[in-house]
Parts: sequence; C-alpha cells; structure tokens
Amino acid sequence: MADDSRLRILLIGNGGREHALAWKLEQSKKIECIHVVPGNGGTAGLNKCTNITSVSADDFPGLVKYAKDNNLNFCVPGPEAPLVAGIVDYFKQHASQIRCFGPSEAASRMEGSKTFSKDFMKRHSIPTARYENFSDHDAAKQHLDSIDYSVVIKADGLAAGKGVIIPTTKEEAQAALKDIMLDKEFGSAGNSVVIEEYLEGDEISILSLSDGKTILSLPPAQDHKRIGDGDTGPNTGGMGTYAPTPIASKQLLDDIEKTVLQPTISAMAKENFPFCGCLFTGLMLTKSGPRVLEYNVRFGDPESQSCLALLDSDLAELMLACCTGTLASQTLSISPLSACTVVVAAAGYPGSYPKGTPMSVKQPKEDGVYIFHAGTSLSSDGQLKTSGGRVIAGTATGGTLREAVDRAYEGVKCIQFEGMQFRRDIGYRALR
Repeated sequence: MADDSRLRILLIGNGGREHALAWKLEQSKKIECIHVVPGNGGTAGLNKCTNITSVSADDFPGLVKYAKDNNLNFCVPGPEAPLVAGIVDYFKQHASQIRCFGPSEAASRMEGSKTFSKDFMKRHSIPTARYENFSDHDAAKQHLDSIDYSVVIKADGLAAGKGVIIPTTKEEAQAALKDIMLDKEFGSAGNSVVIEEYLEGDEISILSLSDGKTILSLPPAQDHKRIGDGDTGPNTGGMGTYAPTPIASKQLLDDIEKTVLQPTISAMAKENFPFCGCLFTGLMLTKSGPRVLEYNVRFGDPESQSCLALLDSDLAELMLACCTGTLASQTLSISPLSACTVVVAAAGYPGSYPKGTPMSVKQPKEDGVYIFHAGTSLSSDGQLKTSGGRVIAGTATGGTLREAVDRAYEGVKCIQFEGMQFRRDIGYRALR
C-alpha cells in the first residue's frame, strides 16, 4: 500500500517555473515522487523526478488515467493554459481523490480574459488604469482617436505573455489594433482588446498563495519584460527578475495587501469563484499609488525562480494547506537574502528562433547558484538541446542585491550554446 501521508505529484509543464517548482518541492520530506508532464532537461536531472512524455499536458482524460494508474495523489498544473481550460474542475469531476493546487476554470478567467479581469477590478474598486474594452475594430479605432493620453493595447485572451503592445505614437497604436484585431497576430486571443491608459512608475510582481480566504505573499519581484538592455526592443515572456525589490517598503506592501490583494481574494469568494493556488498580481507603483496591471493565476516565470530561491518554508506543506483551506495555520518563512535570475534566450527570440541547438551546462561550483532549465530537452543519446525561446536561466542568492546579481551572472557563465542571448543589466533599476 502507498503511504497516503506522502505526496506523489503530477506536475504539468516544461518551463523554468516548473523546474523551479520541482526543485523546491523535492526538498520536502512530504514528497515521495514527482512525475513531470512533459518536463525538460532540468527536471530530468532531479532525484525524485521522472519526465513523462507518453501523455500530453492538454489531454485531461489521459492525465487523469495516468495519475490513477501510477497512484499519484496531488496535481500541480504549472502554466496558465491548462488552468484556463479547466483542468482543476476536470480532476475534481473525474478523480476527486487527487487534490489539485490551482484555481477553477471560473477563477482562471482572471488571467484568461483581460476584459473579465478589468471589469472585475472596476466592480470591486480595485485600483487600476482607466480602460475600455472593444470587440469591434472600428469602435476601437474611434476610441483611440478620441483620447489624449498614452495607451497600452492588450489582446483579451492568452498570448503566451506577448499580447501586450506599448505603442509610442497614435500611428503605432492604430497599427497594433490592426495587427491584433484584423490580422489576428495572436489568433483568437485578439478577438477583443482592452485599450488602457499607460501608467508610469516602477513595476512589481507579487506572488500570493491562497486557499480562497487567507493569503501569504512571497517577496515582491521585479521582472524585465523587454529583450534588450535598458528596456529596449520588443516584449518577451520575461528576461530576468530580482527579489525583493527595494522600492517596496513594508508599509507599501501592507497597503497593497489591504487595498488590492485581500479585496481581490474576498471579492472572488463573494462572486462564487474562490481562488485556490498562486495569484500573481502585477502592479505599477504610480505617483498616485499602486495600480493593478494584470492578474495571472499561477506562479510567474521567471519570478518563481527568484522567489522560490528565497522560500525557507516547505512548499509542499503550503500547497496542501491551500487545497485543504488551512493556510491560516501556516507561516511563510523567507530568507533574509536577495535573489536574481538571468534568462538566457535563443538567437532571434522573441521572433522566430532555431530549436535543437546542442548545448552544454556545467554545475555551478558555489552554493546558492542554480541553473533552471526552460526550453531544453535531452535527446535519446543524452545530448542536451535547446527546444524553446527562453532556454535556461542562472539564479543566485546573495547577502545584497549586488551580490545576488553578480552571482547569477556567474551562473550564466556555466551555460554554452550557439547564438545565446541575455540581458546584461538585470536589476539595474534597483542598483542605479
């Protein structure tokens, strides 16, 4: 008989976030094994992990069958797509004995639809930018002509972190509308758009664990979305992060919890889609106070790599408490260090990029320096190859942010493949 006090995990995903989650979960005494669907070159090297490629991440019946056949008792969907598609509800319906760490399909609309989440914020007076939603291109075009402030244009649906355009002129804004709504650059994600006011200030991301009532937040992180140094070039899924951000004082974080995070969780429960899992809140710290830019319904990537490196608590215990509604009995133990993550991308990213480039990765010699794989895979002969745009990352902790940043770049030196590109200024806003 399997020991039911121990967790046998089905972890879904193949990114840097999933490698970081597997790495952190593996440290728990509660964990017996972790089956990762499909995993990557990094999860393949973890002691308690097995990569599973016989079933795909979007095949819910196949995943349930696999979990039952292998006596797994806890499911952790990493990326947003399966959550938005309703994987948690599917498991509840077809395998109620397997707990799922993540929100329902109804709660996942907070990320699945920008229109939905902006209207939610308006209903509950959660501070955010002025905005309008459009599903008609001509109406959106007219609205753009009628306003006198800078805007951000967001595709309504999921676009792998790339559906946000920040135009610098009216012409660029009109071109972006055409690309999204008429030319379908992001497919059906662009059937409707949100046109919102462009906010100025410093951006922070907060990852909060919740059981639908209580919230426990990890240290605030700052992401670097653009491909080039000095925040130049197109947006990406994230080129690096550091945490905690020095701009977020304890007073500010208390204020954000009181005016944004707790009201969000309480309002979701009140509207009958309580939130279980990790709520990612992206905020802009403006002159008139914090404003919500977006919600995600899962751990951020690459924020997780930095934040999980600072988590001293048992992640498995915390996830279990979220699923059993007992998070109020847990405390979050956070290391007093700083952490930094530097993402290494393939040549050409975020445009088209080659896959299958052979790569070599050395084990960092120092303690507190980690390599988290994202778009990597192992060929049958054991050769590590690139398989995605954001390929791999160096993460490190240090006594100061400067030290964490320097050590993360030492980690990057352990990585080699042709055409690799990375930003050389991660953390520059805090260090300027």
